[in-house]
Amino acid sequence: MIKQKPLTNLQLELLKLYSIPLSESELLEVKHVLAQHFANRLTRHVDKIWQEKRLTKDDMEQWLRDENQ
Repeated sequence: MIKQKPLTNLQLELLKLYSIPLSESELLEVKHVLAQHFANRLTRHVDKIWQEKRLTKDDMEQWLRDENQ
């Protein structure tokens, strides 16, 4: 038997949202907002790592040229 984990705060909020009927365009807008939020969150995380490791544009260009990657 699979043990279910409790719902997260995000899952609970999304369930509340699901109770509201949305048009197709509104649904696409919600998807866009969520995608943008998580993309921004990822960008902030990656920027932090780049700063901590002192990576540069030249590092990225070298990775792109590296045939072993």
